[in-house]
Amino acid sequence: MSRILALDYGAKRTGIAVTDPLKIIATGLTTINSADLIPFLKNYFVAEKVELIIIGLPVNWDESDTHGTALVKKAIVALNKAFPLIPIKEVDERYTSKMAKQAMIDMGLKKKDRRDKKLVDEIAATIILQEYLQSIS
Repeated sequence: MSRILALDYGAKRTGIAVTDPLKIIATGLTTINSADLIPFLKNYFVAEKVELIIIGLPVNWDESDTHGTALVKKAIVALNKAFPLIPIKEVDERYTSKMAKQAMIDMGLKKKDRRDKKLVDEIAATIILQEYLQSIS
C-alpha cells in the first residue's frame, strides 16, 4: 500500500508528514533543509511507496499571493521534474503555522520547545495532511 506525503515548504526548512499505508493517520516525519528536499525524497521513495504529494500553498485571505507563494510554486516545478510519476496537489496552508504553535501549547510543550522552528514546520505539515485527509473522507 502507498502513502500520501505532505510538505510545508519554506525558504530555509521544509516540514514533512506522511500517512500510514492505509491513509488514515497523518504523522510528522521530519524537518529538513529545503535545499536537501529532492535528495531526501529520492531516498525516501526508495523505501516507501508514495502515491501523492500534498504541498501547502501560502495565499492571503483575498486569494492573492504572499511572499512565499512564488517560492512554493518554484519548488513544485522542481518536484514535478524530479518525480514526474507522482502527482502533486496544492492545498491552502493559511494559518497552519499558527495552528501548529497552538497544538504545541495544547500538548503542554515548554516555551523553549515551542521555539523550535523545525518542530513547528513538521507539525504544520502534519496539519496540512490531516486537513487533506478530512477533506477527502
